[in-house]
Amino acid sequence: MVVGAGIVGLSHAWHAARAGLRVIVIERDERAVGASVRNFGHVCTTAQAGEVLDLAVVAREEWLRLGAEAALPILRNGTVVVARTAAQARVLDEFEAERGAAVRPLTPHGSADLLGFVPPGMVAAAHLPQDLRVDPTTASAAFASYLERLGVVFQWRTNVLDLQPGVVRTTRGTIRTTRTIVAVGHDVDRFFPDVADAHGLVRCRLRMMEVDPPTGALPPALLTGSSMLRYDGLAQQPSAVDVRAELLAESPALLEQGVNLMLTQRPNGRLVIGDTHHYGVTEDPFEDEASDSLVLREMERLFGTTLVVRRRWRGVYASSAKAPFLVTEPMPEVTVASVTTGIGMTTALGLAKRVLEQTLVTT
Repeated sequence: MVVGAGIVGLSHAWHAARAGLRVIVIERDERAVGASVRNFGHVCTTAQAGEVLDLAVVAREEWLRLGAEAALPILRNGTVVVARTAAQARVLDEFEAERGAAVRPLTPHGSADLLGFVPPGMVAAAHLPQDLRVDPTTASAAFASYLERLGVVFQWRTNVLDLQPGVVRTTRGTIRTTRTIVAVGHDVDRFFPDVADAHGLVRCRLRMMEVDPPTGALPPALLTGSSMLRYDGLAQQPSAVDVRAELLAESPALLEQGVNLMLTQRPNGRLVIGDTHHYGVTEDPFEDEASDSLVLREMERLFGTTLVVRRRWRGVYASSAKAPFLVTEPMPEVTVASVTTGIGMTTALGLAKRVLEQTLVTT
């Protein structure tokens, strides 16, 4: 059994089904409506580091496999990282020196060819060609439909009432299982509060928007200087400390609001822009207009024009300062699995593969 039909839960169901297991997925809503659909759809492989990079590389290959098998559109246009200060340009130089062909320097002309425009004030840029992208608003549903064709059983609009080794009681009856994967994202504390506390698990609340595109096609994802502080592959470069110092001196609100100024383009042409980051065990129910205004203003500076907002939303994901992933067995035959860094689309398929390989040995 997999509890949760977000990208982490679906990834576990997929690997389990491919291993020949009978799989049932329990989901409290009628479809996935959480973090798995409220994101950029960005499979940000290259900018990761360490264990996260290892799993992201595996996940990238699994996305390509899934895309081929499920006829799920996977864009392979990569990511463009734009530098608008000398310090940001040095980060890109250092990153290229470390990663080689995975980081391709761009001239202004090359940037224009990929993006359709040259951001005002750009002094350097790099293309990360290995990054992928999916449409987050449709990918989870398509993934679930494919799993159903593989024989995975889904029980939508079903809540777990009690969870014990080998037995799960739900609002639709009791199910016996040899292994239960609890993949409920930031809601781990609803099932195992002690586990959440031990891992330092909190909820990260973010703000995102969808805007009309001011230019033509923009195939790659786009990262900026603030992104260099969000992803370890960039943040661990020596000049990243200078980027932080610049932002603190010139745009402290970006750090206060935890802004990762980035965007992707949806199939309908609109741009998904964001995002801010605020942390707490319990979500604050009130939105601060200053967050949206800040992101919109900075994105308009990036394009050099006014943007028209069509949709706004709140995202919530699990976050922990202790580790990028939470994988633990709070009781026999029960595994909790959560991505605690906000990069579920980037890593879930790799994490689930590792978890299933480990649990199948003991099941």
